[in-house]
Amino acid sequence: MAAPKFSLSAGDLAHIDGQLAATDRLLEQNYPGDDGSRQPVHTVYVPADRFTPSLAADWGAQATATAEAHGGFGKLCELLGQDAGLAQAVAGRVEAKLTNEPIEDLRLDFEDGFGDRGDDAEDAAAVAAASAVARAVAAGSAPPFIGIRFKCFEAPTRARGLRTLDLFVSGLAAAGELPDGLVLTLPKVTTVAQVQAMDYAVSRLEEIHGLAAGRLRFEVQVETPQLILGPDGTSPVAQLPHAVPGRISGLHYGTYDYSASLQISAEYQSMEHPVADFAKEVMQLAVAGTGIRLSDGSTNIIPVGDNVENAWQLHGRLVRRSLERGYYQGWDLHPAQLPSRFAATYAFYREGLPAAAARLRNYVERTEGGVMDEPATARALAAFVLRGVQCGAVGAEEVQALAGVGLPQLTALAHPRLATTSNS
Repeated sequence: MAAPKFSLSAGDLAHIDGQLAATDRLLEQNYPGDDGSRQPVHTVYVPADRFTPSLAADWGAQATATAEAHGGFGKLCELLGQDAGLAQAVAGRVEAKLTNEPIEDLRLDFEDGFGDRGDDAEDAAAVAAASAVARAVAAGSAPPFIGIRFKCFEAPTRARGLRTLDLFVSGLAAAGELPDGLVLTLPKVTTVAQVQAMDYAVSRLEEIHGLAAGRLRFEVQVETPQLILGPDGTSPVAQLPHAVPGRISGLHYGTYDYSASLQISAEYQSMEHPVADFAKEVMQLAVAGTGIRLSDGSTNIIPVGDNVENAWQLHGRLVRRSLERGYYQGWDLHPAQLPSRFAATYAFYREGLPAAAARLRNYVERTEGGVMDEPATARALAAFVLRGVQCGAVGAEEVQALAGVGLPQLTALAHPRLATTSNS
């Protein structure tokens, strides 16, 4: 066979490489993809001064008591529309979850949940919060992810927010090594400059306390329309990942502040209002491929009094809706929301497991199935199953039996770029 005859020279190829060098750097640095680590299914908010090392266990006990008072976990699953077989599988896992890990991510709130109590009171609360978190981590009673939300960087509250941030981080640093799951939340962001200011603040704290550069990452709360559409007609939220590459860990949608800013009347403010869907779709586009995670907001309809079952049905439906739209995390504000959070989440993954696992097996074994999946779809299937394992909805042994892959292979399928990097 004759050697192939090429028309483009080595010089031509080198010229094209040069033209695309900036693109290559951009994709490598700004679009690393998800890092494969666990993402919590929810964030629980409590006023900062109410946190104690036993809070997670206390919430789990309260959630369990509420479920038992209303017919048990099986009845809860039935209320959420699950058939008998699914309800039985989900109920046991939810009950165990509320005993073993009732809160996955906890935010001690110094913003709306704390209010303005004066500098002396907030200083004391910030110092106490750092001490309590350090004790909880040392005792093993802290949730896997934990941190604070401080006041925003608008002029009236900027100094106070920075002061609380400083006291909390400095207190943790003085107590020893920072928690692996430390999370800091910057609320009510309106401009890229505010996020750049946060980047400077945490960079200085890293330098002062001898922390590795990039150790202090933070979440941005999307609660203002100015972050979705700026005064120049561009989208500031889409600029954030590139203004402070690698620093932002998540974007969290703020249901009620955002809706109120658009003059939506209180009765109609909700996670499923069209203005909420638009903002969240923009957020989703803005961080695609960057590794920044997304969280939906909360519902203020709480399962208490005579409204428990109706509130569970609403919450469960909203949780499911978010999951179907690619928002794998949301906010919970009360212990009685935990049963519906986990029941809806676990049902989502368990319902989808058989089909996803079968398609993964076909992909891995290259057998003839009813669907011919491409690598991108296989990544999505593996990521779905991996999320189910990470949150406790399904067991690794189930995945092995159904898909024929173990956890390491599942992770490599979900995040092939990560696997390639680790093997290089």
